Amino acid sequence: MMIGRRTRSSIAIAATALTASLVLTACGGSSSAQSADGKLKVVASFYPMEYLAQQIGKDHVAVTDLTAAGVEPHDLELTAKQVATVQKSDAIIYLKGLQPTVDQAVGQSSAKYKIDATAASPLVDHHLDEGAEADGHQHDGPAGDPHIWLDPTRYAAIAKSVGDGFAKADPAHADDYRKNTDDLVGRLTTLDQEFRDGLKDAKSRTFVTSHAAFGYLADHYGLTQVAINGVDPESEPTPARLADVQKAAKDNGVTTIFFETLVSPKLADTVAKDLGLKTAVLDPLEGVKDPGKDDYLSVMKQNLANLQTALGATPAATGTTPTATGTPTS
Repeated sequence: MMIGRRTRSSIAIAATALTASLVLTACGGSSSAQSADGKLKVVASFYPMEYLAQQIGKDHVAVTDLTAAGVEPHDLELTAKQVATVQKSDAIIYLKGLQPTVDQAVGQSSAKYKIDATAASPLVDHHLDEGAEADGHQHDGPAGDPHIWLDPTRYAAIAKSVGDGFAKADPAHADDYRKNTDDLVGRLTTLDQEFRDGLKDAKSRTFVTSHAAFGYLADHYGLTQVAINGVDPESEPTPARLADVQKAAKDNGVTTIFFETLVSPKLADTVAKDLGLKTAVLDPLEGVKDPGKDDYLSVMKQNLANLQTALGATPAATGTTPTATGTPTS
């Protein structure tokens, strides 16, 4: 019998949890409220949660990201050491339903502060496009598209939840956490306005992407996402789905097929070649390849620049130029 991804995940987390419990016993079990250097010990499930922790916690927190840079978070399998880290943390920031092994580790953790992003911004279902049935990866936990961080206003709501959680976990630095939260929310509000201004005169409101990650962004800015795949970037579209995408691209004057950074662009390249269109990056920000160079805000501004080029909008004054696109193929 073939064991599916979710069954393998359950077996893996059970094994790592057992090993982790032995590790914790050997290390003396429970930990103090803060690390040896006085910092709040925070575990983030993947990059968007890590970014919030770093921006809000700054020097008062020691953050561990369970998903390494360049790793696709949907497929994360925790090691015994990572499970032990989750169990010894003071606060955990995660998005319930995106990473089953993380959800299970969080459920087994004795951490007092467990901050679930979906509590601040509930998930909704997004179809692949108008009139199409949603398909792709099914997530444990709340049903719906998990990519809530791609709407800056939803991300700001999550930031406030993180700030409140940190203030409760570490009252001595509560004022700093609140100030840092306000600063971040202000930057996200500015980003939201840049998207509104930058897309308001777009000649087209439809974009095609390889991965159905941009439903919240599309809804918030009055765009239509046509996705080749569902929310699982590694799923394979049916011939009928490919035909629907090609028709939607032709009917809406699409010029560009978007692909992303952590998944092979082969599928987007194939569709673009068949239609004689360009390709460009639209980054779902599930992770960043170069954390020393890029962060949430810089990548989102690059996404805006690339959307403006593809949709025929007037470039906004963001200081970002579109990334190079492929040349049309016949």
